[in-house]
Amino acid sequence: MNTLEEPRKRGLGRGLSALLGEPVAAILKDEPEGSVPVRTLPVEKLRPGRYQPRRKFDQAAIEDLAASLREKGVLQPLLVRAVDEDMFEIIAGERRWRAAQAAMLHEVPVIVRTLDDREALELALIENLQREDLSPLEEADGFRRLMDEFSHTQEELAKVLGKSRSHVANMMRLLGLPDPVKALLESGHLSAGHARALVTAADPVALARQVVEKGLNVRQTEKLAQEQGGAERKERKGAGGSTPGAEKDTDLIALERSLSNLIGLQVTITAQSKGGDLTIHYGTLEQLDDIIARLSKN
Repeated sequence: MNTLEEPRKRGLGRGLSALLGEPVAAILKDEPEGSVPVRTLPVEKLRPGRYQPRRKFDQAAIEDLAASLREKGVLQPLLVRAVDEDMFEIIAGERRWRAAQAAMLHEVPVIVRTLDDREALELALIENLQREDLSPLEEADGFRRLMDEFSHTQEELAKVLGKSRSHVANMMRLLGLPDPVKALLESGHLSAGHARALVTAADPVALARQVVEKGLNVRQTEKLAQEQGGAERKERKGAGGSTPGAEKDTDLIALERSLSNLIGLQVTITAQSKGGDLTIHYGTLEQLDDIIARLSKN
């Protein structure tokens, strides 16, 4: 049986070496000739992977690739796994598969690997990240799925992906943004830098609209977000909601807002000299039951 242990022992490459020995895109290039069996499969025997992190495909880019495939064929095999006797699930290479169909090709080269669900998601995410093909929200959602479905910590995730822990944390904060801001990010009206700055804003939706209307850059957005946060803290103090000790760090405020948006309940984080407290505020027993059920899901 072809398992992930063999390439692991060879110690090839970085990043994917923890899973497959090296980046998916370089499997054939760097491994000894003949060590990775390549076969061809009819396009109708393949189906998109359920762990594909990409939600949107650029149709114009697929047509461009299809034109190239008509001339040269599919040069890089797709990575797939068997799902039953006649069908295979695509782990890496769905864009090539779509382009091959647009090019009226009947078969594509594939590498068949035995992968469990965690490895399938990790490989699909990493392959797209290495190609820089994912949108910021697709990347962030991929990180979230790896943590939620397979119990990765941010530190473990960063190590496997070859990213810094701060990058993983900052990208995941984008998931806490309100839907109107996410829509502007997905449409390209806001960059990932703008979105990260908006996480700390008191009213991210209003500020996002202002950024788009005025064409503000990331530095200007960060400044306005900080000003909004400072005004919000002053209002809280004026209303009798003063914060004991030092003024709360903007990162903590951003984390509170992200967690509140993700779980749908108010979250308060209080930093102390060592560690701190995280408080989830609920209004009904049904809300408490829901939180307990979600935390004990696994």
